[in-house]
Amino acid sequence: MNYLKTLLTGLLLAATLGASAQEASIRKNIAERLPQIKTLNEVTASPIPGLYELRINETEIFYTDAEANFLIEGSLIDLKQRRNLTEDRIAKLTAMNFDELPLKDAVTVVRGNGKRKLAVFEDPNCGYCKRFEQDLEKVTNVTIHTFLYPILTPDSSVKSKNIWCAKDRIKTWQSWMLKEQTPANVTCDVSAITRNLELGRKHKITGTPTLIFADGSRVPGAITTAQIEKYLTDIK
Repeated sequence: MNYLKTLLTGLLLAATLGASAQEASIRKNIAERLPQIKTLNEVTASPIPGLYELRINETEIFYTDAEANFLIEGSLIDLKQRRNLTEDRIAKLTAMNFDELPLKDAVTVVRGNGKRKLAVFEDPNCGYCKRFEQDLEKVTNVTIHTFLYPILTPDSSVKSKNIWCAKDRIKTWQSWMLKEQTPANVTCDVSAITRNLELGRKHKITGTPTLIFADGSRVPGAITTAQIEKYLTDIK
């Protein structure tokens, strides 16, 4: 029994040392061949034998062979499970903890009892966001935290600043998104919008609207009232 335990321990140690040596070799070759890559966070074996996942700049995923002779950019698809493993990995890396969101930097609306919670990153010049807002208007008993996220045009920044600086942010936001009533030009401290942009970039939010539900579920793009209700209802 002790012999078997010793044998298993030895095999595990050998495998660990082998994996460490392989990672060191890949890191060395990547550094020599792609010096522009400043941050190689992680090297791990992929589900495909001989193929390794490279995590670069915190949330970017690439693949390489055991000698780092080739670099693959794209998605790894599991055909049996019909899953995009690369997308799943990036979603996990960029996941946002709802409880850690800086809600002080959001325009917050409470409807009904406000028990259900939703955060949304939106650009005021986003047509899909305006359509989404029409559907969101029909949802009750919810607290909505809207993070102004001006990424589409220079005017998006202007409108975001005017909405944030308005005396009544909620009314100004809704008047623009639902009724096309242009916000008045006002000035104030808009560092919250700068923080929103930094937060979004950190978590790879590249389109609007992007929805974050209380359980951390992240949904890119405009969805219907029925779909919003389903996500809110399905949260455990």
